Amino acid sequence: MRIELATAPGDRQYPNEDYASVALPASGSGGALVVLDGVTPPEEGDGCVHSVDWFTARLGGSLLELSGSRRDMPLTQCLSEAITRTATAHSSTCDLSHPLTPQATVVTARWNAERIEYLVLSDSVLLIERTHDGVTPVLDDRIDRLRAEGRRLAPLRNAADGFFTAAADPDVSGKAVTGELPRGEVRALAALTDGASRWVERFGEGDWTECFALLRKEGPQALIDRVRAAEHADPDRTAFPRGKTHDDAAVVFVEP
Repeated sequence: MRIELATAPGDRQYPNEDYASVALPASGSGGALVVLDGVTPPEEGDGCVHSVDWFTARLGGSLLELSGSRRDMPLTQCLSEAITRTATAHSSTCDLSHPLTPQATVVTARWNAERIEYLVLSDSVLLIERTHDGVTPVLDDRIDRLRAEGRRLAPLRNAADGFFTAAADPDVSGKAVTGELPRGEVRALAALTDGASRWVERFGEGDWTECFALLRKEGPQALIDRVRAAEHADPDRTAFPRGKTHDDAAVVFVEP
């Protein structure tokens, strides 16, 4: 089994709001990965006394524990329970009804000798290298579709006709993109927050297959380094418009 992980803040003066981790059961018969991208709130606040990195650490830790230890629970149920646990941890001090209460995108996958399960919510990416069919990106493309329609995103966050993130409502897990594959059909997996996937999606340095090949050959840190080089080459964001010059980035690469 090969596992590589890298993460880096967009600005070293501020905490990294991404979360990335992998768990391997003591039995050695499988594993689970979790990657979250915390949503940076506006300056006017989000109704919470805690930081976004506090939230992603809590949610990510709970989701990893449940995904790895509760094989009887579907990943959607694991996410629901992790959201509930995290909400309970700060419901007495924070306004969880605030539309910008701390929240995150989610990628999680787990595997054993028979199958691989996955879940993707919002704009982080899971790449699956298939044994015979190349690299398949698993994408929750709601944000891209809304942008293509010219819709304003802010009012559509966790709205019925909008896009969804993991915040305080456990029912949001039902909106995730999910699936499973026979273990024998999968060679490797990679999970990326959008701070890393912008190498493909924003800068167009390569496609998903080329991105995966880079990860396999040089590892996650090499991808993040190339993203940073592209960002530094366009510091004013004129050639490649984007919300942040540099974004937190996290990548997990696994050959189960």
